[in-house]
Amino acid sequence: MTEVAAALIWENGKFLICQRPPHKGNALLWEFVGGKLEKGETHAEALQRECTEELGVKVEVNEPFCEIVHTYPDITIHLTVFNSEIISGELCLLEHVDLRWITPDEIGNYDFCVSAKPILEKIAREAGK
Repeated sequence: MTEVAAALIWENGKFLICQRPPHKGNALLWEFVGGKLEKGETHAEALQRECTEELGVKVEVNEPFCEIVHTYPDITIHLTVFNSEIISGELCLLEHVDLRWITPDEIGNYDFCVSAKPILEKIAREAGK
């Protein structure tokens, strides 16, 4: 099983989503910033690295929001999503083709990676939607 960390970043009642590039798996679907842990990395270290590599920002990784296991045709992932906040830098599209700040009400307007669905359901539940 592959360990993956993702960031749930909130700002002013909206959370950050990123659109995957067309040349990668799950092309043009929306996701949370993050990625696979490299050998010897903690979840927090991986998430800090991924946020810098993908968005050009430094984040503070806080408590876990949720954990899921998802099996794709070629890989099974154990995804841990952490509440996180941007502490420095300006958002840049270094990996993704777009990013958006959305409210829980807007979740249905975007096509997300399948592994994001349980996360989105929890966000909607906690927002009372």
